[in-house]
Amino acid sequence: MYAFDLVFFCLSVALYSAYNLYIRHKESVDPGYTIHGISRSARVQWVASVIENKNGILAVQTLRNATMTSTFMASTSVLLAIGVLSLTGNGENVRHTWHSLNFFGSVESDMFAFKILALLLNFFLAFFCFTSSLRLYTHVAFMLGAETGHEDKSHINCMAEKYLNMGANHFSLGMRAFYFTVPLVFWIFGAQFMLFGTVFLISIVYALDKTPR
Repeated sequence: MYAFDLVFFCLSVALYSAYNLYIRHKESVDPGYTIHGISRSARVQWVASVIENKNGILAVQTLRNATMTSTFMASTSVLLAIGVLSLTGNGENVRHTWHSLNFFGSVESDMFAFKILALLLNFFLAFFCFTSSLRLYTHVAFMLGAETGHEDKSHINCMAEKYLNMGANHFSLGMRAFYFTVPLVFWIFGAQFMLFGTVFLISIVYALDKTPR
C-alpha cells in the first residue's frame, strides 16, 4: 500500500544525494568548478589579510553578517517546523484536499504522518546545521582577536581558517536541507510530484553551484 510512496521517496533522496556527492567530487578535483571552492580559497585569504593588516573592523563586520544570516535561517527553520506541527492538528481536514491529485500513492493517515515527520526532520536538520555554523563563526571571532606569541599565533591562525571554512560548510549543508523542503512539500500532494520537484531542484541548485564563466 505504501510501496509507491516509499520508492519515490528513496529515489528522490538518492538523486539529491548523488548530485551533492558529484558536486563535492568535482570541487575536490577542480576547486574553481563551483562557487563553494572559490569561496573556500577566498576565506583563507581573508583570514590572512585580516591578521596581516590587523583590520579588526573588517573582521567584525564580516563575521557579524555571517552570524546574522545563520541566525535568520535557524529562526526560519524553527518557525517553519512549528508551522508544520500546526498541520497535525488539522491533518484529517486537509489530508483529503491535498491528496486530490494523488492518483498513485497512498492516501492513508499513516503515510500522511510519515510525510509530516520527514518534513519536520528536514527542518530540524537545517536548524542544527545553521546553529552549528553560528557557533563556529563565534569561535573564529575570538581566534582573530587573540594576542599570542609567534608560534601560538601561527597555530591559532590556521585553526581560524579551518573553523571559518567548517562554519561555511555547515551553513551550506543547512541550505541543502532547506532546499530539499521543496520535494518534501510536493510529496504531500503526490509521490510523482516529489520526483518532479527533485529534478527541478537539482537543475536550479546546479545553476547556483557552478562557477559562472
